Amino acid sequence: MTAKFITVDEALDALFKLVDPLPFETVPLAQAAGRVLAQDVIANRAQPPFSASAMDGYAVAGDAASGDQFTVIGEAAAGHAFSGSVGPQQAVRIFTGAPVPEGATRVIIQEDVTRDGDVITLGERLDAGTHIRPKGGDFNIGDAVSAPRVLRPADLALLASMNCAQVPVTHKPTVVLIATGDELVMPGEAPKDDQIIASNTFGLKAMFEAAGAAVRMLPIAKDTENSLGLALDLAQGADLIVTIGGASVGDHDIVGKVAANQGLERSFYKVAMRPGKPLMAGRIGQSVLVGLPGNPVSSMVCGDIFILPVLQKMLGLGAQPRARVSGALAKPLPRNGPREHYMRARFDPLTGYISAFDRQDSSLLTVLSEANALIVRPAHDPERAVGDSVDYIVLHAT
Repeated sequence: MTAKFITVDEALDALFKLVDPLPFETVPLAQAAGRVLAQDVIANRAQPPFSASAMDGYAVAGDAASGDQFTVIGEAAAGHAFSGSVGPQQAVRIFTGAPVPEGATRVIIQEDVTRDGDVITLGERLDAGTHIRPKGGDFNIGDAVSAPRVLRPADLALLASMNCAQVPVTHKPTVVLIATGDELVMPGEAPKDDQIIASNTFGLKAMFEAAGAAVRMLPIAKDTENSLGLALDLAQGADLIVTIGGASVGDHDIVGKVAANQGLERSFYKVAMRPGKPLMAGRIGQSVLVGLPGNPVSSMVCGDIFILPVLQKMLGLGAQPRARVSGALAKPLPRNGPREHYMRARFDPLTGYISAFDRQDSSLLTVLSEANALIVRPAHDPERAVGDSVDYIVLHAT
């Protein structure tokens, strides 16, 4: 029986139905960088927690005009507040970040002051600013950092200011990678004349870890049912099992057969796209299994188009395909065939133009390494001329 080709959108919809957002865990703030905030975090402290001086100078009360004189009665520095209050014709020497004393209504910057002993005289060109940061001017108690979001360095600084030492984050999806094939050896080994170096798992591991997953690579599975069956046994318990190769229709492509023997409930097989037609997915035990093609570029493109959105949903960031943007062609493109085509391309931010590489063979990792985008050609897309607008996906982004 011939497997029915499905579209990329249909394959994504099927994959999204296989996964749900993962539960959350609480981690120390120092370990939360790059994690996905799973619940809103509420500030239990205002920032600043008191009205603070924005400049070095003198805190005074009431109106102040050029030539006025004030008696300095004390000093306030960051971490060392002045304990008294400021009255008429009185001033407190104050430094940036220090609490503004009770009674003070503005800070005269030190450049506008002449001091003689404990008496200051205001200069001729006073600015109109109070130079006081109001209490809660950044955020107040009860303000929230909303979830979900990938926590960036600025977010960690904000959470720390809110006095939040522990952060609720979504569990990292656990992904197990299984490369298959007698022709594969690991980098650093001495391949035979008829063998090649396993490359896909290294690129996919980096891609998925950058997206927030915890990734484990298993030893290469040979083209035997026992070897692949053992690998699938070792992968049990993972949120996502990704096999590479062995999912096509050749005599040595046994992933589907072995997975079926272990209870795979297959969702789909074969997607109408280039590169990456032999793509398989389903559920096996508690895990979702995705069988990627063995061709290096096909594997990486399918990882980007299908696995990254799946990881995003598992992390609680929604079920959305990879974002597309539009750009103008720098070179013409011929008519596309019956399958959606993801063409390796280079976007030039200086000109705003994008151009597809001339060589699109799915074995050419050098071309993929030079690409920073994938032009998306719909099925039967007509010829495109220079300047035509095309959709593309930015590579190396999550």
